[in-house]
Amino acid sequence: MRHHLTPTRAALTAAGLLLAAAPTAYATLATPDSAAHTRGKPYIETRLFFGTARPDGGPAVTDRQFMAFVDKEVTPDFPDGLTVQNGRGQWRDAHGTMEKERSYELILLYPQTQADKSDRSIEEIRRAYEKTFGQESVGRVDERAQVDF
Repeated sequence: MRHHLTPTRAALTAAGLLLAAAPTAYATLATPDSAAHTRGKPYIETRLFFGTARPDGGPAVTDRQFMAFVDKEVTPDFPDGLTVQNGRGQWRDAHGTMEKERSYELILLYPQTQADKSDRSIEEIRRAYEKTFGQESVGRVDERAQVDF
């Protein structure tokens, strides 16, 4: 019995060969030698999420108030730099109500060797914001990162 190599059959055969070879190709990318060529140094990236609506119904936190808070409470402990981004967030409050509000995301990068000291500072920042602006909480996300400046 003779098989004709039609364009469809040729394409399927090529695709099968590529799929069979893909695991080998990907495995060669993740060799132990490639880890030695990673750029940067081990850092921690912390993102904090600050809401602006006040639970007591008072006026929302303004840009000026937030930046004054950053200058007073954040910059002294993180003088090498930080990033502030504007956002829109939503979350379910302690009473089960869905809150939608303007928010700020603060991004901090610090060497992994300073993680303990930075953790204490970050927790103080969170508590200060909650107290100053009557917030239920300030969200926090920590991730390991390789950083190169």
